[in-house]
Amino acid sequence: MSILIPWQDNNLTLLVFLFLLAWLIQKTLKIGRREKYLPGGPPTVPILGNLHIFPIEDPHLKFTEWAQQYGDIYSLKISSSTFIVISGMEAVSELMDRRSATTADRPKYHMGKRVTNNLNMGLCGYSDTWRALRKAAHTILTPAAAESHLPIQRAEATQVLYDFIQNPDDFFNHIGRYTNSVIMSVLFGKRCPRYETPESLGFFESQELWNRCMSPTVVPPVDLLPFLDYIPESWAWWKQLASETRQKQRALYFGLLDECEQRMKRGEENGSYMEQILMEERELGLDREMIGYLGGILLEGGTETTASFLRCLVMALIVFPDVQRKAQAEIDGVVSRERMPTLSDIKDLPYIQALIKEVHRFHPVSPIVPHATLADEEYRGFVLPKGTTILVNTYGIYHNPQYFDNPEVLDPGRYLSHEFGVKEGVDASFFRDDLVFGYGRRACPGIYIARDSLNLNTMNLIWAFDFAPFKDAMGKEIPVSFDNHEKKGIVPVLLPFKCSIRPRSQNVVNIVEREFKEATETFVKFERDLVQADREWIKEGLHAMNSAGDSLNYKLGAQRSAPTHEMQFLPLEANPDSFDPLASSLGLDLSQYTIVDVPGLLFRNP
Repeated sequence: MSILIPWQDNNLTLLVFLFLLAWLIQKTLKIGRREKYLPGGPPTVPILGNLHIFPIEDPHLKFTEWAQQYGDIYSLKISSSTFIVISGMEAVSELMDRRSATTADRPKYHMGKRVTNNLNMGLCGYSDTWRALRKAAHTILTPAAAESHLPIQRAEATQVLYDFIQNPDDFFNHIGRYTNSVIMSVLFGKRCPRYETPESLGFFESQELWNRCMSPTVVPPVDLLPFLDYIPESWAWWKQLASETRQKQRALYFGLLDECEQRMKRGEENGSYMEQILMEERELGLDREMIGYLGGILLEGGTETTASFLRCLVMALIVFPDVQRKAQAEIDGVVSRERMPTLSDIKDLPYIQALIKEVHRFHPVSPIVPHATLADEEYRGFVLPKGTTILVNTYGIYHNPQYFDNPEVLDPGRYLSHEFGVKEGVDASFFRDDLVFGYGRRACPGIYIARDSLNLNTMNLIWAFDFAPFKDAMGKEIPVSFDNHEKKGIVPVLLPFKCSIRPRSQNVVNIVEREFKEATETFVKFERDLVQADREWIKEGLHAMNSAGDSLNYKLGAQRSAPTHEMQFLPLEANPDSFDPLASSLGLDLSQYTIVDVPGLLFRNP
């Protein structure tokens, strides 16, 4: 007969509890620890891993700093998740290009899924849906198709010059209007003649919301803490943000798609991409939801990246005036000031080509590009497990002193010395000149249209204008800097800045006006379903141009007679006092001038 002793049961229970507690503590403390099969990286701490030192602002700068310390491929632990940062061309070439079949996935984005239902081609995972969207994009975004849309690109590029002349202070928005209008015309067959056009404003408003949704410093880390998804929307402000963003995006994307469908029913096609997609949707395996979001992501990519580059170009020309002068000298020698540049000129402008590459290198539009692995990958003796997030540090590659001499200096000459701009002795076999357009199977499908826009507008702006720092009322220059950008998130877009933009001659002004008048024949094909305010703006603009004669009707100008009686005009602000700082910058002695009122113009004559 056995006798149960209560204290023995209690001891056994206590031992089991202590064992389970020790096991749980041990497992918990392993969270955040770097596995031995991963590349090295910054030291981790239990549970957090590297979360406590993960950069909130300008992550590309910190990733580049760590690359100098831990090598061109290193790992970060964000709690239990693994991130691999690649900052070397050899690793990029092997893992992202050659092995793109297993590195073409995207990390999970809870907010992206909530807003777009996983139909955003740029964010959705490597799936049948992504493959169908990608196939459709490649079907329509061919070199031949891009060439067919050159007329609207040229016409819109001419309006950029006209807008710069009419209102140079608003150049930041002029660039945004241009890039949005071009890609909207190409995709949906409808242009935006003004920045205030409803579709234009709708895009930029929805894009601002979208950027907030995708910023890791704005929304909580739901992917890292999945339990947050169970919080009711009435309490979860980020869910409310996602709902508002989804509503704005769908109103724009599907509103444009509806208009395109209605024009097709009326027999008013104008060759837009969405017309082709709608006619071939069954063959392409698309439904209406997929078509709407395909148009949306192409509209987003085509607007933001090109606008960011052109704004960076303007800043580069101001910050590095010697570069501006060399570029102007080259374009004057090839194109002259008697006509506007055309795309066929770019092949004869090696310095301009080098400048475009150098601006891409100096301030890449997408400095960090996220991918994810679809299967385990082994590289250099390390293992990159399935589901690992890969961050390609494009900025770190382009600012690596092992590859480039003086990488913090904007120097187009490096691309005249070497195709890829690298310094002597560097193995360039892994390089290519289109890194900024992405990697592997995730490379930008709109590369041909984008290149045409970049080439054409770079030539036009350098041909037409002098860019300089803005001067205040006291004549003091207001400096600009590439450091003036959005620091939170992974895309450091430049913030609006002031500068001085002046036409290089009166002949430039005359040519731009003439070309803008001729562009109306192209514009009219895409001015469909416009609101009354847009139609009135177009009508008033045409009337003003026809009334102005052969030269733009400047509200203010400065003129001085030369022995040949040649008239020289300088565009100024609406305030006559603005003559003084401008005259000072040009070396004019205003004591030799008097104000003479001429209809439509205001001169200062001897």
